[in-house]
Amino acid sequence: MTATPTLPRRKLPIGIQSFAKLREQDCYYVDKTPHALQLIEKGGAYFLSRPRRFGKSLFLDTLKELFEGNQKLFTGLAAETRWDWSINYPVIRISFGDGVLRNRAELDQSIRELLRVNRQRLGLQLPAGLAETYLPGNLADLIAQAHQQSGQRAVVLIDEYDKPILDNIDNSAVATDMREGLKNLYSVLKGSDEHLKFVFMTGVSKFSKVSLFSGLNNLNDITIDKRYSDICGYTDKDVDTVFAPELPGLDRELIRQWYNGYNWLGTPVYNPFGLLLLFDTRKFAPHWFETGTPTFLIKLLAQRQQFTPDLSRIVASESLLSTFDVDNIPVEALMFQAGYLTIASQRQILGRLELKLKYPNLEVQAALNDSLLQSLSGAQNVPGPYISQLYDLLMARNFSGLKSLFHAFYASIANDWYRKNEMSGFEGYYVSIFYSYFAALGLDIRLEDPTNFGRIDMTVLFDGQVFLFEFKVVELNPAGAALQQIKDMHYFDKYRSRGEPIHLIGVEFSKASRNIVGFEVETLLI
Repeated sequence: MTATPTLPRRKLPIGIQSFAKLREQDCYYVDKTPHALQLIEKGGAYFLSRPRRFGKSLFLDTLKELFEGNQKLFTGLAAETRWDWSINYPVIRISFGDGVLRNRAELDQSIRELLRVNRQRLGLQLPAGLAETYLPGNLADLIAQAHQQSGQRAVVLIDEYDKPILDNIDNSAVATDMREGLKNLYSVLKGSDEHLKFVFMTGVSKFSKVSLFSGLNNLNDITIDKRYSDICGYTDKDVDTVFAPELPGLDRELIRQWYNGYNWLGTPVYNPFGLLLLFDTRKFAPHWFETGTPTFLIKLLAQRQQFTPDLSRIVASESLLSTFDVDNIPVEALMFQAGYLTIASQRQILGRLELKLKYPNLEVQAALNDSLLQSLSGAQNVPGPYISQLYDLLMARNFSGLKSLFHAFYASIANDWYRKNEMSGFEGYYVSIFYSYFAALGLDIRLEDPTNFGRIDMTVLFDGQVFLFEFKVVELNPAGAALQQIKDMHYFDKYRSRGEPIHLIGVEFSKASRNIVGFEVETLLI
């Protein structure tokens, strides 16, 4: 019997944003040059929003090397035979990805240095009489000079255009000042159109056209465009072909459940950073999430008393998702643009695109709800042990233990926390905690699960079992009403065909005691 040959493994490009370095070190590479060529052939100015660590900087660097004519880097790629290597274009590259700028003075100094470096690289001099501190004039002159000296229109690539704003988003005065400084710079691009071959701008967020983008109405936003859904990230096909040598020893379906699922109306993709760290560590973990805890997001969700079960079923218009401003931050837009939610489905209503959102994968669902639990409980060290206990109790079908677990958790929350937080006065708070525990485990959860007779509050499918939950507040309903509703409405009929045990669980909360006061369970053995 002939043994199956082992595919050669390459270097994992973890954290590599240089296209030249990636190619010269023989790293794995998913060819994104077809997208680059398509955009360049169409021409114009483009904007792309993608979450952090999603490959935006690498794609921008790929464009740089292409326009500068570094042919040897593209051997074996689509661009090798489709690009005119006889023409080199002057490239101006501006990136705010490094470091944190805390005020307008630091921003202006950073821009001056970026423009100086570009001038030096292109062999251009700042004209006498043009003040280095006059940033719009400095950039406009740089673009015009680059065109005149080379005989080719300039290419402008701007990476992480919004980072100076987002780094200060919790201080609206500083964030506004940063926005105005960047607006002052970017407004030059429209007026320099005659000198420009191509413009590409990336960031995490899309700020309102009436603020940062008021002078850039010529930008073509390709963020939500099915043709470019996989312009960054890896597809299932990429994983099975390019990364085939890394798959042995890993559960392929689990890889898909944990890291795939980001979608911008086209082909779904994996977050590249999380997937590469999985291949490196061989461990399933929230690799991407852990690189940047969204403290501002968690704080915002708490301030707005967000009902956490709703996060996985938000419906919003395309316009709402594509913009926000310093003093107007819709939760939907922030979570979508930052990568904590993605598009599940779309619906066209009289010219208006309506989008349903969801968690992209188990990594985000589990890690985000873990962080939310810390916020909801008012302590970072409280939720962890309870989450692992929840798994053990579900595996053992220990329902009395399950009741005790949640009762103990609610009781562990300090009275002082309740006193300082208005959210604890809402019944949704108690259900949010209950839901987030299951979500933090990365379980298959269906909220407001539809049946012929109504909607099940929460369905959990786990370990060949079906768990149906109904929640009630005792001050508003008679005792036993939660379990009785499941039985009266025959919610379980929907899952009889699975041939699995079905557990009917009625959970009752009391506003007065701030805890669970009822936890009834019946099991149907099919």
